[in-house]
Amino acid sequence: MKRPWVRHTRAEDIANLIALQARVYPSIPPWNPRRLQEQLEVFPQGQIVAENEDGLVGCASSLIVLWDDWAEAHSWKEITGAGTFDNHNLEGRTLYGAEIFVDPNLQGQGVGHLLYEGRRTLCRVMNLKRIIACGRLPGYDAYASQMSAELYAQKVVWGDLTDPVLNFQLKEGFSYCGVMEGYIPEDHDSRGNASLIVWLNPEYDPARPTTIPENIVL
Repeated sequence: MKRPWVRHTRAEDIANLIALQARVYPSIPPWNPRRLQEQLEVFPQGQIVAENEDGLVGCASSLIVLWDDWAEAHSWKEITGAGTFDNHNLEGRTLYGAEIFVDPNLQGQGVGHLLYEGRRTLCRVMNLKRIIACGRLPGYDAYASQMSAELYAQKVVWGDLTDPVLNFQLKEGFSYCGVMEGYIPEDHDSRGNASLIVWLNPEYDPARPTTIPENIVL
């Protein structure tokens, strides 16, 4: 079987993406078609999918933000404009990862890495300073009665505990920066918490402007 590949999201992908998202997050309401269409209209270069011969197997969506406006605290709903990407700002130097998910049947087979590498390609090509995201902490629920989300995440970083999302992000070269409380309140496994992570673009040139090429080869 040919390994998956990544490409930019197209309008005809929307229905399949919603179906895939519902399978990945059965307890979290999926996006509606209008929101996905808005994201494509606002920032088409930032929306990518992974697929194989059988169809779509993953998705990563992003927008550009002025990070100083959001660094202290924010929820997913606030920073993404409830999924509309209204806060997309070409004056920013931060690629913000709004969503990423992989077909449950293919997790651990490199699809997530392809999507993360696709984001890093966007960051390099556009001369953005960094990628920032807030990742779920799905392993936290089992420890919530014993420790804070911050201590849980720290223990994952230290190697004392394992979290399927944060461990993957650390393996992908991201640095842990703290916990955002109330990030997705309906995410019961994470108790609404998310880990704030960052990847710094080693090729970033502050003397060059951010560029948004019409076509980006992923």
